[in-house]
Amino acid sequence: MDKQPMASSGGAPATTSTGVAPPPPTPAGDERLAQISPMARILRRPEIGALLAAIVVAIFFWTQNSLFLKLDGIANWTDVASTIGIPAVAVALLMIGGEFDLSAGVMTGSAGLMMGILATEVGMNIWLAIVLTMIAAGAVGFLNGYMVMKTKLPSFIVTLGTFFILQGVNLGVTKAITNQVSVSNIDLASGYSSAQKIFGGNFWSPHDFQITVLWWIAVTAIGTWVLARTRVGNWIFGVGGDANAARNVGVPVMQVKIGLFMTTSLVAALTGIMIALRLASTQAGQGVGDEFQYIIAAVVGGCLLTGGYGSAVGASLGATIIGMAFIGIQFSGWNTDWRFLFLGVILLVAVLVNNYIRKRAEGARR
Repeated sequence: MDKQPMASSGGAPATTSTGVAPPPPTPAGDERLAQISPMARILRRPEIGALLAAIVVAIFFWTQNSLFLKLDGIANWTDVASTIGIPAVAVALLMIGGEFDLSAGVMTGSAGLMMGILATEVGMNIWLAIVLTMIAAGAVGFLNGYMVMKTKLPSFIVTLGTFFILQGVNLGVTKAITNQVSVSNIDLASGYSSAQKIFGGNFWSPHDFQITVLWWIAVTAIGTWVLARTRVGNWIFGVGGDANAARNVGVPVMQVKIGLFMTTSLVAALTGIMIALRLASTQAGQGVGDEFQYIIAAVVGGCLLTGGYGSAVGASLGATIIGMAFIGIQFSGWNTDWRFLFLGVILLVAVLVNNYIRKRAEGARR
């Protein structure tokens, strides 16, 4: 009987009875090189859950009132969605970067009040008032980011403090200067007409879509381009996923996060300026509580509270759902007090759906 040859003590490979060495073992496939089906790629998009939810909500309210999906109806709910969606995109980028800004809502009121006081009480041209207001908003965002990075305190705490500071300033300073808690007659300021056309006007008569809708689309497009096509976008995902790892590979973590806080404050201030110019007045309580709607829009759109995941389009879709819910309840003839219940249900369902879809997509390789 033939015996199988044994490997020599010198480590030579064993051979078969035919004298031919067996083929080397096949290495395990690299998971990163595994092919992913087109459906799995689609499901991995962070905004897919919000897109499905937006379709369902739109169809639901359309069945309650056919006007909902006609141009006049769309003009109504895109008005609400745009003033939420513009700051929600910036908030989404900040959340992807691993931080929060609870002062974003009250900043909209602060910006409108500052612009209004400079224009009506100081007599400043409205354009100069807008520039100074944006500079102040950028400074607040810088301080938020700088304090978060230097003190290592959670951004939740730092921006909550900023929230109360701005709220107090809005009430105290406005009342001290105007003897009331509002600023009116902004339309009497020089330069108002040109600024109102750009920031607070409307288009497409007779449907009268608000100009904020165009700004909303532009901000969403810019946010998407930054995240998907620029080095800064990679940095944002990196600092949100693991700041220490990002720092070790040369990402300027401090500059990125401060820039995100500044962007959020600037975009929130822009939204406040738009609202004030549209109404020609503003209240000291404007924007208080809106920061939660911005965060909800971002979360519904697929952003993770832990950072490192999300999209600008998803945040805009989340804002669309909120706008449809608020106006759809009115179109349906329901009591508007139910809108926040509806909003809470949407938030919980969207988070559960997003988590389910993401986990299924991560498991789908072929």
